[in-house]
Amino acid sequence: TTAEGQGIVSLLEVLGVHDKPALFSTFLMWLLADLFNDLPEVGDLEKPKLVFFFDEAHLLFKDASKDFLAAITQTVRLIRSKGVGIFFVTQTPKDVPSDVLAQLGSRVQHQLRAHTPDAAKALKATISTYPTSGYDLGEVLTTLGIGEAIVTVMNEKGAPSPVAWTRLRAPQGSMDPAPEALIESTIAASPLLAQYGTAVDNESARELLAARMNAAAEAEAA
Repeated sequence: TTAEGQGIVSLLEVLGVHDKPALFSTFLMWLLADLFNDLPEVGDLEKPKLVFFFDEAHLLFKDASKDFLAAITQTVRLIRSKGVGIFFVTQTPKDVPSDVLAQLGSRVQHQLRAHTPDAAKALKATISTYPTSGYDLGEVLTTLGIGEAIVTVMNEKGAPSPVAWTRLRAPQGSMDPAPEALIESTIAASPLLAQYGTAVDNESARELLAARMNAAAEAEAA
């Protein structure tokens, strides 16, 4: 939060890794593990101090090893005591492994389509994971409109709240990409510009090794 108590939203775009799920998942697990080790214990807060939204979460679990799944399941289970909340954003609940899904207390489910036998099977499995409700969830989930979702959260006793058919309020702002001029003016006004405004191209391990090899070759030739 800012000094005035306003929340801050940071967007981290990891370009060029959509076809490298192992790299993507390793980076995110390092980030969570680092926070888990460094942040102090705060207990069960009413609201988390820091919340992560992992978009395209299927990349996180694609071809994941058993050790990785065990590590992220433990992290999701315990990191709440550090004041950190985690949201996995993906197209369908089946993208998230069962052991991880079981650790998540809140669910916001938008429309699911069931145009194929596999999709119909996935829909039935999804419905079975919700608390009993007065809705025909099979019909509701396939007919939700834009901005509508089925929502259930953990109540104050730690039990799932009744399912609520909810219409989400649209953000009061443009969802288009920010114009280049706005990005430049925002960067120029940032107090972090002095620290991060100058690009630094450090020598990589590959460059250092190549320099050593070239020096050795030149010495041998001499």
